[in-house]
Formats: sequence, structure tokens, C-alpha cells
Amino acid sequence: MKTILTTSPAEAAEFIKRGGIVAFPTETVYGLGANVFDEKAIKKIFQAKQRPNDNPLIAHVGNIEQIKLLVSKINETAQKFTEAFFPAPLTLVLQKAKNVPLIATANLETIGVRMPKNELALEFLKNCETPIVAPSANISGKPSPTTWQAVFEDLNQRIDCILQGEATEVGLESTVLDCTTETPFVLRTGAVTLEQLQKIEPKTRLYKISEMETPKSPGLKHRHYSPQAKVILVSSKFNFQCSKSQAFIGLKKPDSDFEMIKICQSVEEYAHSIFDFFRRCDHENIETIYCEKVAEKGIGLALMDRLKRAAAS
Repeated sequence: MKTILTTSPAEAAEFIKRGGIVAFPTETVYGLGANVFDEKAIKKIFQAKQRPNDNPLIAHVGNIEQIKLLVSKINETAQKFTEAFFPAPLTLVLQKAKNVPLIATANLETIGVRMPKNELALEFLKNCETPIVAPSANISGKPSPTTWQAVFEDLNQRIDCILQGEATEVGLESTVLDCTTETPFVLRTGAVTLEQLQKIEPKTRLYKISEMETPKSPGLKHRHYSPQAKVILVSSKFNFQCSKSQAFIGLKKPDSDFEMIKICQSVEEYAHSIFDFFRRCDHENIETIYCEKVAEKGIGLALMDRLKRAAAS
């Protein structure tokens, strides 16, 4: 199929209304969307991404009222987080409504819901006139796309349309918070930090998934975030033995020379840059990427989660 490029959220939404799939920008990464109630369209997402069927999708809404279409009940816990954060890079997991197809939830009776903060995403969702399920708009396993060009690189001729926006603001996928239990559990870390969530509900904790468990959130079990290069995590005091085809990204400039290097001024910039840096390394046929470790607090917790998963692949 020919993939249409457009800057018009209304034009992009027409593809959704006709049962198509559309990549669109959010503040986290670019998503690949389909009508949440259209099973045939949702199947196209899995096919285009080569995504495992047991990996649930996240529903995106253009306004708070649309959440009621997706869940059986917005409980008190979810209400608190919705009022405190939405729109935000935060996904809340709730009991799904009966009319939400199981293909969207990996056969789970729960669904993740979020309202993105990106203005173009909200305008697109408004024009769609329905909630949209959307994983990241990339081939599964590769670094998530933070530009429309990265989406085009992975999915050209595999999807109907790309809504062209700016590079994403955050650069990491949304925080996912399970609100179905008495204790809210962070299933996936992101830009809305554990510390911020605990200010709203002090009982909030990080969740450890077991090997036999079906994940309630994407990004927990399958190969994720990985460039072609080998990823090695190092401390700032690591002694490098450099050779060709090596790259480095971190906060402190190393003593050794690298073919590619990215020094970030903050952990936030590091998080924002990591997936794009991975992709640029792939373009230059880098064989090894050294990534400096950061403290696992704030957005550093989410960044280290992505780095560890990339290094384990």
C-alpha cells in the first residue's frame, strides 16, 4: 500500500474512519493508531508492526468523557490520578468495558487508557470521533520512533498514513499505572515519575512481573528498544578500549574517542535522545554502543529500564 504523508489531523482521521491505521505524534513517542472498536483495523496494527498477539495495546482518548466508553468503571483511585495529571504521558489500567474487543487487550479484562498532552495528537483524536488504540509506530523490538521520519523508515508501505508532527517532547513511552488493585502499581516507568505518583497516592509501588504472567502493559516481556548494535551499560569511571564502530552516549564526556558520541546536559535530555541515538547508530553501522548509567530516580528510573532492556536483547 502507499503510505500517505500529511500535516492535517482531519485528513489523517479520515483513514481511521475508513478502517485504516495511522501513525501520529504524541509527547512520548509516535503511535500507530486504529479505531479501538474495529477488530479488523487492530489486526492491521499487529501485522504492520510484526507485534506479538499477547502484547496489549493502549487506548488514547481526546477528552476525559471518552474514557467511559472504554472502561466498566472509573474507580476512586483512577479518578485521583486523572484529575491530577491528564492530559499527560500517563496510562491508567482499568477494567475494560464489555464492548472493547479482546484483541486490543491481549485477551485481558483490563485496558490501559491515556489522554496525550500533544496538541496535534488531541486534534487528531478529536477528528477521529472515537478512542484509538496505539502502540509505538515502529517494527516491534526496534527503538521507538521519536520523529515521523523514523516511522517512515520502519513502516512505509505497511500503513495507510503518517501524520507529520514535530519530534516528540519526552522521547520515552508513557508511565503505565495499574489502578485495578487497592495498591496502585507502576507497570512501566516513564516521564510521570514514581515520586510524582506517590504524592497523589502514597501507597503507589513499582511492580515486578513474573515470567508466567500475561503482562497488563506493553514493554514488559518482549524484546524492546533495541538497536542492531550491542548495548553495554557502563559507569562514568569505566576505562574504555576504543576501536572503530563504537559509540557513546551519557552525561560525562569519556577520555576515549568514539566514532559517534552524544553528551547530554541532563537526564531528561538523555531520555529524550536515546532512541534517536540508537537509530543514528544503526544508520552508521555502529557495532557497540556504550551507555552511561544514571541514578534510578525521577525519569532516570525509566531511562535505566529502557537501557537495561536494550542491553539484555
